[in-house]
Parts: sequence; structure tokens; C-alpha cells
Amino acid sequence: MAFVQNTTTDFGITARLRAFVAQASANWAMNREYKRTYAQLSRLTNRELADIGVRRCDIADIARKHVHHL
Repeated sequence: MAFVQNTTTDFGITARLRAFVAQASANWAMNREYKRTYAQLSRLTNRELADIGVRRCDIADIARKHVHHL
């Protein structure tokens, strides 16, 4: 005996457009968070960075890891 299940998942242009807008919004938010974190760390002096164990050349990596939760 066969089992059939009907679903009403929308694969049309509307669903694709909604997904695109949602992804663009998420990417924009992540970019803002990256820039904010990078700017905050960049404002610190070399002494303050040394106190927390961060080198100035590592700021971009730290901001990226913060945003992507790595």
C-alpha cells in the first residue's frame, strides 16, 4: 500500500524572494557587527591590547570569529 502526503510548500518566486531578503538582511547584520567589533578593538591602544593578550594584526580575525561564532 502506498502512502501519499500532500504538502503546501511554496517553491515559487515569492518564497525565493523572501529567502533572498532574509539572507541579505542576515548578512547585513553580520557585517554591521563585524565593523562594530573591529572599530571598538581598533580604538584601543597597543598597551590596552597587550593587556588583554591581543596583537593589533589579530583584530580582523577576532572580529570575524566573533561574528561567525567560531
